[in-house]
Amino acid sequence: MLAAWRLSQRAVTFIPRVRSQTLNPLPMAAAASPKRLRVYSSVSGDGGSANGAGGGKRVGTHNGSFHCDEALGCYLIRLTSQFAGADVVRTRDPQILDTLDAVLDVGGVYDPSRHRYDHHQKGFNEVFGHGFNTKLSSAGLVYKHFGKEIIAKELEVSEEHEDVHRLYLAIYKSFVEALDAVDNGINQYDTDQPPKYVNNTHLSSRVGRLNPDWTDPDQSPEKENAAFQQAMMLAGSEFMESVRFHVKSWLPARSIVLECLLSRGKVDPSEEIMVLDRFCPWKLHLFELEEELKIDPLTKMRGAKVGEYKLLALLRIDLRAESLCRKRCVFVHMSGFIGGNKTYEGALEMARAAIKC
Repeated sequence: MLAAWRLSQRAVTFIPRVRSQTLNPLPMAAAASPKRLRVYSSVSGDGGSANGAGGGKRVGTHNGSFHCDEALGCYLIRLTSQFAGADVVRTRDPQILDTLDAVLDVGGVYDPSRHRYDHHQKGFNEVFGHGFNTKLSSAGLVYKHFGKEIIAKELEVSEEHEDVHRLYLAIYKSFVEALDAVDNGINQYDTDQPPKYVNNTHLSSRVGRLNPDWTDPDQSPEKENAAFQQAMMLAGSEFMESVRFHVKSWLPARSIVLECLLSRGKVDPSEEIMVLDRFCPWKLHLFELEEELKIDPLTKMRGAKVGEYKLLALLRIDLRAESLCRKRCVFVHMSGFIGGNKTYEGALEMARAAIKC
């Protein structure tokens, strides 16, 4: 599958739909900054605020050990218009929870009409939908109901914009779903075999390590709430990094791959060779677009100009063949999945020969 040669002017015009300068992290950082974020509990000596003396919106979650899902959920809900700058109250007291404007990860109720977002109760089986079947955590619940609003604000477009929906699904798939799965104890692979190695570097593990250590003599609610605030900022900042990547890189790349996929017939009558004139993250887009557009025949060769013209066989064919080592061929990997040529014409000849092998 050949990809990366001549990009038409029309393909370039796809990119301005997503203005990289519009995704400014500062407003979101300010909304969740320590100066404006108040985290307290009903037993922390700040009981007046917990009972409503603060005057603003209040979002509740449980006290005690925290996890990534409620940390991210609290961060996300404070990015919405309805709960912007809300205080976070950490308690398990049902009488206090009943007075709060939203409650996450505690209370045993899922009822979006009352902004109750718990997932621990018997019979809870809510999923994100859109083809995703992972049981939701409190983070997934908040994202399900408010994710489009958050993304639309960053793009400065309406929630109905097609790019908002596309990003909404992509960010769930690449970021939020894993947090839902980890919190609900869902294995990444269907196997009873023990893992071959331990991975404690993912976001859920790093958030968990922010809990006060059991050996720390200070186990006060104030210490715990300060740690939870750190957890919110860690989870929230990585969520925003994912949003920025998808807006500034992933979405424009999709437009480029789509344009090149649709014009592949101009490269070769077989329509099995695709060409790009610049590097971009293309592989996931290509497979999804082929499925979405019901492409037949599937693209078998992608070419890209990186120093010399590189060919990638997409594991659908094998580049290894004596006939391919012509026309200034630079190399062919011993496994046959990639090769290089100094000229576009040579790369195209290699691609055509490969799809006939």
